[in-house]
Amino acid sequence: MTASSTSGASGNAAALYSRISADQELTQALFRQALQDPKGALVRIVELGEAAGLPITPDEVRAHIDSLDDAASKQWLIKARGGL
Repeated sequence: MTASSTSGASGNAAALYSRISADQELTQALFRQALQDPKGALVRIVELGEAAGLPITPDEVRAHIDSLDDAASKQWLIKARGGL
């Protein structure tokens, strides 16, 4: 993967995270799904990215969440660690 495609993917991850974070209902639904079915939540996030024109891989989702420095995101990651 080239540096430009990596930064594009990173940009997609950030843009998708921002969209998901702005939708409280979607955020809560993904959180609940992550508690029950972490891998399914990851698949759903990838699908949301595709639908929004922000293609992203599961590894890019993981990398972006790992890079976040806010308590709420870290909590989400800890609870959903099994699939993410």
